Amino acid sequence: MLKKKVNLLWLVAFAIALFVPNIITNPAYRQIAVITLIFTACATSWNMFSGYSGYVALGSAAFYGTGAYTMALVALHLHVHAGGDMFWLVPVGGIAAMLVAIPVGLIALRVRRHTFVVITIAIFFVFQLAAINFGFTGGTGGLTLPYIPWMIQNYHVPFYYVALAMLVFAIALSASVRRSRFGLQLLAIRDDEDRALGLGVKVFPVKLTGFAMSAFTIGMGGALYAMMQGQIYPQFVFDPIFDISIALMAFFGGFGTLLGPILGGLVLESSQQYLTVSYSNGSLYLILFGVLFLLVVLFMPQGIVVFIRDWWAKRQDRLAAANEAVGVQGGHS
Repeated sequence: MLKKKVNLLWLVAFAIALFVPNIITNPAYRQIAVITLIFTACATSWNMFSGYSGYVALGSAAFYGTGAYTMALVALHLHVHAGGDMFWLVPVGGIAAMLVAIPVGLIALRVRRHTFVVITIAIFFVFQLAAINFGFTGGTGGLTLPYIPWMIQNYHVPFYYVALAMLVFAIALSASVRRSRFGLQLLAIRDDEDRALGLGVKVFPVKLTGFAMSAFTIGMGGALYAMMQGQIYPQFVFDPIFDISIALMAFFGGFGTLLGPILGGLVLESSQQYLTVSYSNGSLYLILFGVLFLLVVLFMPQGIVVFIRDWWAKRQDRLAAANEAVGVQGGHS
């Protein structure tokens, strides 16, 4: 019964999301909606590996930028027609990111925990410097994609639905992984890697597979963002703020949960984009985010989803205990 209710809620949320472009007609706010969906999908995919395995990766912008530049370079060199045909290059960006993640994982995943975090950051900066200095990437001047001649009023609508499809894919994949034997192996690694190894889990192949899988959606996110913007620069797609943002979304909502990064992405990225568009002070959101995260760390250290779930469970236990006590008193009387 509970499972049916949960599935119904997912369907209702999806149905509402389908009508958002009809409700929001301002192009600036539609762009906010698209970027929010992209970041939420990336955070969900990031959490699928980092949240389930416990390996916090802070270099995922390398895959985001790889997807963006792959899409742009293929579109330019193959002279892809500007418009809907370019959407077929979004999965190509994801595949390129996944292929890049394999050698990166072969290096980074040989160490654990804090050392892994440092190595992923170092690898990210290698990618950023390469994009700035290599000629085929356009250097600091970046790349300009074929101009898409769509009316500004409805320009972001196709991007919105592609981003929504990408988010649905990321959620479905994350849910499937969590419920599978592979997901249980990732969770076992998070709880105790040495014990998981002793129980027969092929730890390194499992970690590498999860790491590469998470890069796919992140690469697609970079490709879709580049296509929508029409221009890409190394400092924007290989941006350390991206790594911090998707990690904070997962921690804010609930690290290692399915719903956590979705909630975190929808709340934080939409707020950040809205504040940036609405106020000339682009750093205002950083102050508000700092206060918000301070409150979450102090009062909900495991994230909003876990906090609400634990609160609800305790409330149900208290109600059950109260009903039992009433029943006992009624029996004595």
